[in-house]
Amino acid sequence: MSRQVIDGLILVAVLVLGATHLYAQGVGGRKVIHANQAGGVSGSAARGARGPNGGAAMGARGFATDGQGNAAGGGAQAFNGPNGSSGARAGAFSRSADGSAQYQGGGAVSGARGSATSSASMNRSADGSVNGSRSTTAQADSGATYDGETTYEKGSGVTHTGTCTNAAGDEVPCQR
Repeated sequence: MSRQVIDGLILVAVLVLGATHLYAQGVGGRKVIHANQAGGVSGSAARGARGPNGGAAMGARGFATDGQGNAAGGGAQAFNGPNGSSGARAGAFSRSADGSAQYQGGGAVSGARGSATSSASMNRSADGSVNGSRSTTAQADSGATYDGETTYEKGSGVTHTGTCTNAAGDEVPCQR
């Protein structure tokens, strides 16, 4: 996961988990779109909510274009449940005028029944080749774990590997 994605994930988590006391129960947000100095358009939006039982959620996204076919943007969301669960995710994309594009993202969630993290990336080059991957790790409150990796390459298809362990750390068949 890129440093920018991680930074965005941390920023949103801090905003949601640390600033929920700044507003009363309810929903708030803002949206801005304007022409930029690069000859394109820039925009951003943010929205937050807080429930009556202490849960809160916040999200933000933004983008910029340059008027020549290039664009970049990203977003992040986070929540804090009244029962102690929490989670956050962030993602960023870019697209170049030559048709190439990239995406990177990741997230994490935890609660009374366990936790999980996931990260993904996808790349398309100007010649049309595409590849991507996703990694996921989950741990149940019992101590059982799952580690998986899925990859994709245009022309070759999808490959998936996964490993499951029980609470004792022994490898076991993964259940669907």
